[in-house]
Amino acid sequence: MEHQAIKDIVIVGGGTAGWMTAAALSSMLNGRYNIRLVESDEIGIVGVGEATIPMIQRFNRVVGIDEAQFMRETMGTFKLGVEFVNWGKLGERYMHGFGRMGQDLATVPFEQYWHKMRALGKAAPLEEYSITRMAAKAGKFMPARTDVPNSPLGDIAYAYHFDASLYAKYLRALCEARGVTRIEGKISRAIQREPDGFIEAVELEGGQRIEGELFVDCSGFRGLLIEQTLETGYEDWNHWLPADRALAVPCESVPAMTPFTRATAHKSGWQWRIPLQHRTGNGHVYCSRFISDDEATATLLSNLDGRALAEPRMIKFRTGMRKQAWNRNVVAIGLAGGFLEPIESTSIHLIQSAIARLVEFFPDRRFSETDRIEFNRQSRFEYERVRDFIILHYHLNQRTDSAYWTECANMAIPETLRQKMDLYRSRGKIVRVDNELFSEVGWLQVFEGQNMPIDGYHPLADTQSEADIADYMGSVRDVIRKCVDVMPSHEEYIAKHCAARKS
Repeated sequence: MEHQAIKDIVIVGGGTAGWMTAAALSSMLNGRYNIRLVESDEIGIVGVGEATIPMIQRFNRVVGIDEAQFMRETMGTFKLGVEFVNWGKLGERYMHGFGRMGQDLATVPFEQYWHKMRALGKAAPLEEYSITRMAAKAGKFMPARTDVPNSPLGDIAYAYHFDASLYAKYLRALCEARGVTRIEGKISRAIQREPDGFIEAVELEGGQRIEGELFVDCSGFRGLLIEQTLETGYEDWNHWLPADRALAVPCESVPAMTPFTRATAHKSGWQWRIPLQHRTGNGHVYCSRFISDDEATATLLSNLDGRALAEPRMIKFRTGMRKQAWNRNVVAIGLAGGFLEPIESTSIHLIQSAIARLVEFFPDRRFSETDRIEFNRQSRFEYERVRDFIILHYHLNQRTDSAYWTECANMAIPETLRQKMDLYRSRGKIVRVDNELFSEVGWLQVFEGQNMPIDGYHPLADTQSEADIADYMGSVRDVIRKCVDVMPSHEEYIAKHCAARKS
């Protein structure tokens, strides 16, 4: 059986999505394909300070990125989780920390023993059983240590904060060294072939034609090929996630760089805070039905660590997804494929998993319809499940100070999220479906951090005596506390291993 391999891959658009795609394909396709990327210096990329989730480490490994060098080049810092302020009730805060919670005892998951002891008034706050949460709270950081058997130090999971435009630049240098051709220019139109409407080439404003067999659309919200040319359609999730604008602004950093992202809920939205080595990235995500742009700007600027380093930049968006991520010979990656607000730092991960899926279903000249349908089914599943997790943050609030939060608390939610919430309410059970992105420990921390009531716990938590559970839980806390004590501070770790040169 003969494979009719394609030869020419054209990536439309640079930015994080375009250069991550080019970096992964140039690493994995072993130089057997001709990869070209078309981007224009005139077209800005969204390029705000970005936060990620731990899977980014896998991407960087596959692409052959040296962590310390990458951190220096992108002004990076480390991230152990996201701190949420004012999401349950006004004045409350909790963290969604990476990695595991507690240690396994027997029969049922750790949190079931915690639910039981909490009902008896004998459990410490959830965070005290998580090394990443306690380290983040103490401003400390180190990577996992695998040489200490059975220690929570082996459970330290982390991600990064970095300057997205520097990351794109860093990846570009890596790609060009590996033979990816960058073509500078603005695309004036796409040319489709008869009779199947596949894209045959893109034409630049100067008249140059760039032909290809597989096109990856990384052109951002515009969706130059997937939408403007192929009219694939967009599924709008604004009724579940009503925020439709963001204002982004960098500011001077404070001396202590927190090893976590912060998301602070305001009256009609929330504000992100992403610490980098040379500045702090900030933004206010809000709903224009509830607040004016001027007021949103004032809210953002009055909640910065230090002096703003630029004018706030507005980004308008509609939360949702492209009806098909793969249409004909075009695969949409990044914002061209959909947008979920950055509350759990999933944007870069959605780029990464779309690339992994493209590699898994990589086409030959026949462009199998069956493969394309499965690719689209998996893309949809991933988007919908992340969407549910994000809706949970909004829906599970008890704030009474603003119409926006009341509307979120009372809105109709997707059936898939309703099932998750019902199962948890019944006895603290969390079911992770088909390896969806957020695991049990992520859902647990948001449910608990935002005061989800539960009616009971797993009956088999009673197979251990109360005294044994108390000993076990006490030792987990003690060991975590001792580990955090010996960890270096986040600043010390960066200074020693990956500090950027002061410009």
